[in-house]
Amino acid sequence: LAQWREVDSDYGPLLRFEIRANAFCHQMVRSLVGTMVDVGAGRIHAGEMRSILLRRERAAAGRVAPPQGLTLWEVGY
Repeated sequence: LAQWREVDSDYGPLLRFEIRANAFCHQMVRSLVGTMVDVGAGRIHAGEMRSILLRRERAAAGRVAPPQGLTLWEVGY
């Protein structure tokens, strides 16, 4: 499960990316978020997202999002 949510904060509305999986690769979430930000900024066409994921090559993706603001919320077993 992966989704963007709009949440209220002391600074106004924010977008929060939530993802759940049974395993994560090194910098996987940062790569996903960075690529989606590139899509939103028009640097990557939205239609390319599926092919980027299917290639399974980091070089095919967009930028890596910075770690600031990234929070591990919960680990489940």
